[in-house]
Amino acid sequence: MLITRRDGAGARRVPDELIVEEPMEIRLDDVVVTTTMRTPGHDFELAAGFCFTEGLLEGAPVTAVRYCGSGSAVGTEFNVVTVETGGVASVPTARLGPTTSSCGLCGTASLDDLRRRLDPLPPDVRGTIPLDVLATVPEGAREAQGLFARTGAVHAAVAFTADGEPTLIREDIGRHNAVDKVIGRLLLDGRLPAWQDGSPPGLFISGRASFELVQKAWAAGFTAVVAVSAPSALAVSTARAAGLTLAGFVRGDKVNIYAPERL
Repeated sequence: MLITRRDGAGARRVPDELIVEEPMEIRLDDVVVTTTMRTPGHDFELAAGFCFTEGLLEGAPVTAVRYCGSGSAVGTEFNVVTVETGGVASVPTARLGPTTSSCGLCGTASLDDLRRRLDPLPPDVRGTIPLDVLATVPEGAREAQGLFARTGAVHAAVAFTADGEPTLIREDIGRHNAVDKVIGRLLLDGRLPAWQDGSPPGLFISGRASFELVQKAWAAGFTAVVAVSAPSALAVSTARAAGLTLAGFVRGDKVNIYAPERL
């Protein structure tokens, strides 16, 4: 797209690359769950990851993921995706409004609800990633954010190893979408919970660490969450309840550890 850019040399017309944002309807066994504004790409991962992190699968295996709608995938412009469990998962309750790229609580009413749905991390996997490793994660993640480098308008979620090496990156206009895409990929590959042998135990997120993102990391079994900005108070309480490490303001050699309460 051509835009007008003004700088010290004056105003001129130049090409610029903008991120795409489109709605995607997510269905579970052909029942509408929600509509999210997302950056197209890795749509099956996003739909599967969302259904998993929101507890809609209830342990049911995903048997297929497909584009669908009232007509063909082309007819719905590839903006409707259904996750199939063969009817094993309970019929979901649809959200009344769309999920936006700045979504907050997103359907989970309270930390007590999470405690009823999720078990804390096993004690033997907690705190297994050294703090000096956590401090190196943002730089490695930044080098992998190709879409951000071109547009400056997307968030990233990156799964990383216990050595701090990024192994899986997804970018999206919504932070929660990027996280769901990572988790959806791990789910479809049979690599959850993330603390199991051979899976990346850490999750990096660009921006702040909200309650919603920490609860998604907990659901997926990540043992650590690294954010470049601050967490919310509820995010810290959630991380402590889960038993996962929550690091914020990770920049250079500086790291703030918000969970656990004491090292």
